Amino acid sequence: MKEKSTYMRDLMASVAVFLVALPLCMGIAIASGVPPATGLITGIVGGLVVGLLAGAPLQVSGPAAGLTVLVWQIVNDHGIAALGVIVLVAGLAQLLAGSVRMGQWFRAISPAVVQGMLAGIGVLIFASQFHIMIDDKPRSSGILNLLSIPEGLGKVFSAAEGVTHPAAAGTGLAAIVTLVLWALFRPARFKMIPGPLVAVVVATVVAAAFSLKLNFVSVPDSLHETILFPTMATLRSVLTSKEMLGSALALAFIASAETLLCASAVDQMHTGQRANYDKELMAQGAGNMVCGILGALPLTGVIVRSSANLEAGARTRWSAVMHGAWLLALILAFPAVLRIIPTAALAAVLVYTGCKLVSPTKIRVLARFGKAEVGIYFATMIGIVCTDLLTGVLAGFGLALLKLLYTSSQLRVDVVNSAGCQHIHLHGAATFISLPKLAKALEKLPTATERHIHFEHLHNIDHACLDLIAHFKTQQEKTGFTVAVDLSELENRYHEPAVMRPQPVVQLVRTGVLA
Repeated sequence: MKEKSTYMRDLMASVAVFLVALPLCMGIAIASGVPPATGLITGIVGGLVVGLLAGAPLQVSGPAAGLTVLVWQIVNDHGIAALGVIVLVAGLAQLLAGSVRMGQWFRAISPAVVQGMLAGIGVLIFASQFHIMIDDKPRSSGILNLLSIPEGLGKVFSAAEGVTHPAAAGTGLAAIVTLVLWALFRPARFKMIPGPLVAVVVATVVAAAFSLKLNFVSVPDSLHETILFPTMATLRSVLTSKEMLGSALALAFIASAETLLCASAVDQMHTGQRANYDKELMAQGAGNMVCGILGALPLTGVIVRSSANLEAGARTRWSAVMHGAWLLALILAFPAVLRIIPTAALAAVLVYTGCKLVSPTKIRVLARFGKAEVGIYFATMIGIVCTDLLTGVLAGFGLALLKLLYTSSQLRVDVVNSAGCQHIHLHGAATFISLPKLAKALEKLPTATERHIHFEHLHNIDHACLDLIAHFKTQQEKTGFTVAVDLSELENRYHEPAVMRPQPVVQLVRTGVLA
């Protein structure tokens, strides 16, 4: 009975995830500059392949909005034929990384960089999809897309005969209004019906009811017409091109980071089996290799579909697997249904998604941890918008490392005078970066016959500062002053961290460690 209950929960969850994935797969494909069916193929692989192999069984994989910018750049620079090979190489890199247990390392990214990356992607998605939403063509860069929005608005209000921009804009607006109203007033009984699906249905009905002349989704009669197998010539061109190999590695890095951060978030949403990050990374690599062979979009773990899976009551990996089966059945049996969907409706869903990615709430949360975190957020976002995804992420990552270096090398020197004796307390980290500050503090000490240097609160010291303190002690003692400092203990701290030094058993018992 329990197994039947679990199966029914997974079945219902798979339908819910399928309804969420359907419009997003096609919309992300259009945003990436490839046919809509390509996104559906990636969704199918995310269910049938990654779902079966996943190390995070309740996570759902498929095409992700976070990769649209990078994929669009690849297609724009190298052509759609090269995309499959680049995705194939990226998948191989993920597979190898998972096999050598690098899964945890891909999670070592500052939240400010992650949120800045999502915000930058959100701006670019909004800017590009705005033009598609009005049946216009997106420009060649994010900046140009943003700057040409006023020109696009002018086309919307054009009265020229045969122009589809006003009808497309009205259809897209209907979809966005539906999304907002559904999010605010969705009845409890319809909780499982996703907003993007409702928006697409409403926009499709509006377009059909008024016989609007606009662009519709183009889907082939047969699925194999969409599949673009890589050729040996394309494979050789990618493997011999530093630029394309760099794109593959960037794709592998960003997809892995997004997937494993998503897996971590999914773990916090349920009490079932925890994610095996190395296994999940290998599953993602296998899925992307299959996507590459089929010439499809790259895939990642996706939080929107994963949260819908959990909210619908999924218990095992079979909900993700079945959602892939539903996508496959739809594109094989009912391709005509997809052809009545206006592309403006799918673009409108992504315009709405892009706006949500640029969340003021996230900025307020980061601000609680200091202005530096907000600075890293905006530097990453602006870097992505003004250059490209990888450059922006690397810029944010570099700033996060600089912040870490700065905060971990801070040293405070407190001097307490007591009855002709000076007590010098060192706090933090005494490294070569803080050596000038330490030297200045020691040089400016007022005259005293006896000095004690305390380092109980010093969590790190390097050779430069150790040498400085030793020279200070020697010089002071030559002039008749006494400097009390245990240099051998400081040397032990340099060679072996205090938390790792073995202690006598008597001391361990006294402190309660072995009690």
